Amino acid sequence: MKIAEILISDAVILDLAGHTKSEALAEMAASLAKAEPSVDEQQLLAVLTAREELQSTGIGEEVAIPHGKLPGLPRLLASFARSQVGVDFDSIDGQPTRLFFLLVVPENSGGQHLKALARISRFLRDEAFRARLLEAQTREDVFRAIEEEDAKF
Repeated sequence: MKIAEILISDAVILDLAGHTKSEALAEMAASLAKAEPSVDEQQLLAVLTAREELQSTGIGEEVAIPHGKLPGLPRLLASFARSQVGVDFDSIDGQPTRLFFLLVVPENSGGQHLKALARISRFLRDEAFRARLLEAQTREDVFRAIEEEDAKF
């Protein structure tokens, strides 16, 4: 599975306006719902919020991977968002989060979502990849960086 194949480029946010976890989640949910008609914004926000209440998806090194299962979704979807200033996302290292990969999977996706989460996590462990995402000027730059990282694995 290639991340570029599930990334909804029209939902990419290069400068999140939200400064809190709830604002960031709402902004990402709204962006994905606007770009992908099969996504209900309020339902997605509720799923993401419920997942965050279990445990933060802020994995450290300025990265979070909010995710959840959405009933009625036809396929895996991903989006990307970046915060210029950082968001307090209750990250495990206590640092602000700047890079967000949102992953939404069909309710009965089996292990597909785990594979996608693992792949995204592996990408984001690479400091050079994170730097490229932080420096990207356009959505095309983000997409190109992801495509190039996809090609490595």
